[in-house]
Amino acid sequence: MSESLFEFVAETLLKKTDLENLEARGTIRLALKSSGLTAREVTPEQMAVIITQVMPRELRVRGIENPEGVCEALAQAVKGFDTGDGDSDGASPEDVFRRLSRS
Repeated sequence: MSESLFEFVAETLLKKTDLENLEARGTIRLALKSSGLTAREVTPEQMAVIITQVMPRELRVRGIENPEGVCEALAQAVKGFDTGDGDSDGASPEDVFRRLSRS
């Protein structure tokens, strides 16, 4: 795999917003952190949940117009991301929701 999921989401977010590179990457890291995950361990399924549940708030804070629309497009892009490992050993989206409810 030539590109990590984190890099893929960061590049896609840059294309869909006027955020700078470091700001986009930091926003994603904050969303991951609030969900109890890291860029290394997050699966595409988990990332899609984080994008739809956490990222709209993060983007709204940064003044991005239509954060829900941006996140919907990001989530769709992530669902097609191929991790190249053939199997997901991470937690399910339900586990991410449980983590979110505890934070």
